[in-house]
Amino acid sequence: MKTQTVKLSLLLSALVLSASAFAQKADTSAYLVNSSGDVVKSGTGLCWHTGYWTPAMAIAECDPDLVKKEAAPAPVSMPAPPPPRPPVAAPAPKPAAEKVTLAADALFDFDKAVLLPAGKAKLDELAAKIKDLKLEVIIAVGHADRFGTDKYNQKLSERRAEAVKAYMVGKGVEPNRVYTEGKGEKQPVTKPGQCKGPKSKKVIECLQPDRRVEIEVIGTRGGK
Repeated sequence: MKTQTVKLSLLLSALVLSASAFAQKADTSAYLVNSSGDVVKSGTGLCWHTGYWTPAMAIAECDPDLVKKEAAPAPVSMPAPPPPRPPVAAPAPKPAAEKVTLAADALFDFDKAVLLPAGKAKLDELAAKIKDLKLEVIIAVGHADRFGTDKYNQKLSERRAEAVKAYMVGKGVEPNRVYTEGKGEKQPVTKPGQCKGPKSKKVIECLQPDRRVEIEVIGTRGGK
């Protein structure tokens, strides 16, 4: 009977040792271990403490109530992604300015403000060029030479600019898109002393550059 008890104890010990082989390894220096370093347990699963065991040396396998459970790490909150940037609108094209200077002798007779056929042809060319423009404004500025009084030349230059406006409006340009101005004889192109002498055919021809109409067209290409 005693022999059977010993064998049964050995069998239980073998089963305990076999089961403990699968236990999680930990710091078992304060517990009774076998030659493999595994904690030796009783048939009821109890561990044996060594003489220098303290609660601080407890392991979860044997004394789970004495082991502080590590708090699960708090989830790391990722910063919210920045809102998508609104698409950047393409800058609007800047209005392009085109300046055309038409000689008065091509538009008018000397000392006249009535458009000649050659002058109309010049304005027809201009009207064709600005068809593909988103028109902002047309500025027509009339000029006169030095012959005549300041007051007369001022009126003459204004009438010439108005004649150009009337023709361009007839070509489909909105009236409020055409601005007219007269400069009289105040802005000559010829240099001082260049056309000396009294009124004569030669001097009138010399002063021809001063008898002009400057037309400035401002708009954007392509109608955009």
